[in-house]
Amino acid sequence: MSRSDADTDPPRLIRLLLVDDHPVVRKGTRELLEGGSDLQVVGEAGSGEEAVARARELQPDVILMDVSMPGMNGIEATKAIKAERPGVGVLVLTSYDDDAYVFALLEAGAAGYLLKHASEDDLLGAVRAVAAGESALHPSVARKVLERFSTHTTPTPPEDDLSPRELEVLRVAATGRTNKEIARDLDISPRTVQVHLANIFSKLGVGSRTEAVLHGIKRGWIDPKTL
Repeated sequence: MSRSDADTDPPRLIRLLLVDDHPVVRKGTRELLEGGSDLQVVGEAGSGEEAVARARELQPDVILMDVSMPGMNGIEATKAIKAERPGVGVLVLTSYDDDAYVFALLEAGAAGYLLKHASEDDLLGAVRAVAAGESALHPSVARKVLERFSTHTTPTPPEDDLSPRELEVLRVAATGRTNKEIARDLDISPRTVQVHLANIFSKLGVGSRTEAVLHGIKRGWIDPKTL
């Protein structure tokens, strides 16, 4: 295939699962998301238990997860889904930005955290970012992370965990740059960036860039002010 042919190929569809116990909210979110030509809503779930089952059945790329639901809540559902499929992107979409919810969901493996009053562009951008393995944190959530970890880190040497190049990639990734931007900054190929990130995730036992960055901040490898 020539480069010109590749450049005209349609983008790969991002398969989405919507999880919210309010049908009206799911309907509105579906209509908004389906405005994106690269987005496909493949299913919905009205509870945490249903979310786990539907995620197993449909194998979506990104799950938009609510927090407060009867029975299994969004935190428990995220833990269960990530235990089965560490690579799936979970984007929390909620009205709550309480510290307890934020950090419980990030610790559970959510790659992004967005509030429901976010704009359409912010939501679509967050979905695409999470699908690409990147972080997507609402500004107020990013501030909470900064405040929590700016004075509560335990510096430890990274040599036993990451190679110097992997640590460099992780530190640049923490600034919010895309894989292409990381590749440009470090003068390596985007494919090499993907390989380094996959190795980082494996070594740290995490499934998303957000988890890896939080791990790095806790260990004192990353300055939280870079978020």
